[in-house]
Amino acid sequence: MASSTDSSTAIDEEVRQLYERYQAAESDAERREIALEMGKLDGRRHADIYAALENE
Repeated sequence: MASSTDSSTAIDEEVRQLYERYQAAESDAERREIALEMGKLDGRRHADIYAALENE
């Protein structure tokens, strides 16, 4: 279970960094790119959650 916690912590850090980049973005195009990265990260997080539920 520690590995899923470590994975979650790493993802939380990535989300924080992406959010900071989004806030600092100077153009809509840059914000859109960052939002797409956030979506991919969210998809990975959901996949991890569903995998953990299947293993219970």
